[in-house]
Amino acid sequence: MIKVVTNTLGIGLLVMASASYADMSEEDDLSFLYGDESFVTIATGRKQLISRAPAVASVITADDIRRIGAKDLDDVLETVPGVHVSRRAAGYNSVYTIRGIASPFNPQVLMLINGIPLTNLLFGNRGELWAGMPVENISRVEVIRGPGSAVYGADAFAGTINIITKTADEINGFESGISASSFDTQRAWAQYGGAYAGWELAFSLELLTTEGQSETVDADLQTVFDGMLGTTASFAPGGVDTGKDSVDARIELVKDEWMIRAGYQGRRNVDAGAGSFDVLDPLGEGESDRFNFDVTYHNPDFSDFWDVTAQLSYFDVATKTDLVLLPPGFFNGVDLFPDGVIGNPHVYERHTRLDLSGFYTGVDGHDLRVGTGFHYLDLYRVEETKNFIILPGPFIAMLPGGLSDVSNTTPFTQEKTREVFYAFIQDEWQFARDWSLTGGVRYDHYSDFGDTVNPRAALVWNTSNNLTSKLLYGRAFRAPSFAEQFNINNPIAVGNEDLDPEIINTYELAFDYVYSNALRSGLNLFYYEMQDIIRFTPVAMNTGDQTGYGLEWEVEWDVSDKLTLIGNYAYQESKDEDTDSDAPNAPGQQLYLRSDYRLLPDWILNAQMSWVLDRERAAGDVRSTIDDYAALDVSLRGQDVLPGVEVAFTIRNLTNEDAFEPSLAPGNIPNDLPLAGRSFTAEIRKVW
Repeated sequence: MIKVVTNTLGIGLLVMASASYADMSEEDDLSFLYGDESFVTIATGRKQLISRAPAVASVITADDIRRIGAKDLDDVLETVPGVHVSRRAAGYNSVYTIRGIASPFNPQVLMLINGIPLTNLLFGNRGELWAGMPVENISRVEVIRGPGSAVYGADAFAGTINIITKTADEINGFESGISASSFDTQRAWAQYGGAYAGWELAFSLELLTTEGQSETVDADLQTVFDGMLGTTASFAPGGVDTGKDSVDARIELVKDEWMIRAGYQGRRNVDAGAGSFDVLDPLGEGESDRFNFDVTYHNPDFSDFWDVTAQLSYFDVATKTDLVLLPPGFFNGVDLFPDGVIGNPHVYERHTRLDLSGFYTGVDGHDLRVGTGFHYLDLYRVEETKNFIILPGPFIAMLPGGLSDVSNTTPFTQEKTREVFYAFIQDEWQFARDWSLTGGVRYDHYSDFGDTVNPRAALVWNTSNNLTSKLLYGRAFRAPSFAEQFNINNPIAVGNEDLDPEIINTYELAFDYVYSNALRSGLNLFYYEMQDIIRFTPVAMNTGDQTGYGLEWEVEWDVSDKLTLIGNYAYQESKDEDTDSDAPNAPGQQLYLRSDYRLLPDWILNAQMSWVLDRERAAGDVRSTIDDYAALDVSLRGQDVLPGVEVAFTIRNLTNEDAFEPSLAPGNIPNDLPLAGRSFTAEIRKVW
C-alpha cells in the first residue's frame, strides 16, 4: 500500500514540477533557501546551495539534532532518505546501509570529520570499536548518497558522511549540560568558544557512561552446538551487552589563514554486543584510542584568481579487544577450555596525509579546482594472545600452555603499509544562463594494488526559478582492506594480495522543486552497477556483482509559524547477480515523518516516526521473513525556562515496538538482533 501511494505521489510531483507558475525573482528563490542548512560543501569542496549542488545531498544541522532529541550520530543518520542504520552481532556495531548497499564491516561508506577520513586499514571501516559518536559538538552533518571518489578517493562508494564540528563563533561563550537516560546512561558535556591570545578558540569535552540496552537473544550458535552435543554451555537466552564508557574532546584554533585542530576519542569497557562469533559473550570487551591532528592553511585570496588550501593531518588509532569466542564447556561439557575459547587481537595504525588543492577562477564561466596529495598509511603493530588454534575442517584445538602470545609466530594478520598518491581536476562550467556542467576525474595510485581512475559528470539545469533538475553520473571505488589482503592463520578468512578494488557506476536523475515560501520537495531516481565485490570464499576474491535502482522523495512544509512537517520516502530494489536473488538485509522501503510544533514561544514539541520495510534474507537462508517495524520518538524542549537554561525530555520507541535487525545468514542467531525498547532521557543545559 505504501509503495502504491508513494509512487503516485512521486508521479504527482513530476507533474507539479512541469506545470507553469508565475516567475519569481532570484532574490525570492534564494529566500526559500535561507540559512546554513540549505548549503553544502561536500559535493565539490565549495559552499553551494543544496538544490544546485552537483550531487544528491542532505544536511542535518545542530538545530535539527537538538529538536529530534538525538544523542548519537546514529540517531541523526536514520533521518536521511535512503540511509538505514542497522547492526551486526559483534559489538552491536553500526552498519550504515545506503540504497541497498550493505556488508558486515560496512567499508562502502566513507566517514569524514571536517573533511578528513576516519577509515581504519584493517577492515576499511570506522574501526571495530567505533562505538558511536556524540553530537553536542556537531555543527552539521552533510551526507552524499551516491559516489564521491572523484573528489574523496577510496571508499566514497555508496555514500559519504562529513561531520563538521562547531566553530568558536557557533559556540560563542561557555555552555555545559548533563543528561540521564534509561539503561543507566549518564552524559555530561562542556563547550567554549571565544578568543585566546589572538586566536579564535573552540573547545569541547563530552563524557558518557552506559550499561546499554540488554534485550534478549533467544538462541545463538552455541545453542546449536548444545543441541548437537548435549551440552548446556550457551548463555542464551540472555541479554545483549552494549555498555561502554567514552570520552570525546576537540580543540580548534583559527587565526588569519591558519587553522589547527586536534581531537581525541577514547572508548573503554566496550561490550561484545551479541558476540564476535555469533555466541553471547558477557565477559568480552574492548578499548580504543583515536587521536587526530591537522594544520590547515587556507587563503581565498592567495592571488588574483586562486583560492588555495594546504593541509597536513595525522590520525592514530589503537584498537584492543579481549573476547571469549566460545564459552567454557562448549564442546563436550568438560574443561578442555576451562575459560572458554579466548582471542585477544590488538591492532595499531597511524595515517599521515598531505593534501594540496586550489580553486582557479581566471577563466570566465569556469570554477576550476585542482588537487594532489600523498598519504602514508601504516598498520605498524599487531598483537595477539589466544588459547586456541584453528585447524583445517575447521576444528579448534587447545594451544599448549593455554593462553599464549602469538604476535611473533601466528598472528591473525600482518603488519603492512600503504602509500597513496592522487591527483584530481574538477571544473564547474556555467555554459549558459541556467545551465552548468560539472566534470571531474581523479587518479589514485596505491602501492599495494595499483591504479584506479574515477570520473564524474553532473548537468544541472535551473529549469525555472521554482525547479532545478540534475542528471548525474559517477564512478567510485572501494579499496581492499588489509584483512582482505593480508589475513593469515585463519582458514575461514584468508587474505589475497592480488585483489582489485570494488567498483560502482551510478546514474541519477534529481529534481528540486520550490512550490512556495513554505513548501519544498525533492525527488531522486538512481541506478547503479557494482562490480568486483570482495568476499571470503574462504580466500578473499573479487567474486560478486550487484545492481540496484530506486527513488528517494522528500518534502518540507512550513504549515504555519508554529508547525513544520518534514518527510521522506525511499524505495530500492537491489539484485545479487551471482545468486540471481534480492540483495539481503537492506530495507526495500523506508518512510520517515517528522513534525516540529511550537507549543509556546519557548517550547517545541517534536515527534518523528520511522518505518523500516521489506528486508529480504540472503539466498539459501530458509528462516522466515524479517519483520517490518515502526519506531515513534517524541521530544519536548524548553528554551530559557530560566535565564540561559534549556531543558529537554525525550522518549525513544514510545510504543515499545519489538524491532529487530537481521543477523547474518545462515542464521547462527536465528531470531535476529533485538533493538532497544522504550527509553527515556532528561537533560538540562546552561549557556553562561
